Amino acid sequence: MMKQTLIAFALSAAAVAPAMADQALAQSKNCMACHAVDKKLVGPSFKDVAAKYAGQKDAVDKLAAKVIKGGSGVWGPVPMPANAQVNDADAKKLVTWILTQK
Repeated sequence: MMKQTLIAFALSAAAVAPAMADQALAQSKNCMACHAVDKKLVGPSFKDVAAKYAGQKDAVDKLAAKVIKGGSGVWGPVPMPANAQVNDADAKKLVTWILTQK
């Protein structure tokens, strides 16, 4: 019984670990200075971004480019600055995580 409990715990921890790792990446790249998971700060919440781009096949590539190069006009008058410190692989990892927020 104890072994089954440990296995269940390990599986649930493994399921949570990738989400936490990507939130940690978002924090390390300073995304959380302007964004939050569930509320608007300077920029839109990650949940709002996920809802807006749900089902769009090109969303990861489009948004990853926006993370790196910046953008304006989609969410109002405040532009998103370029984030040159974020490489393409990290930008895609961040956006993939953002698009899973519900």
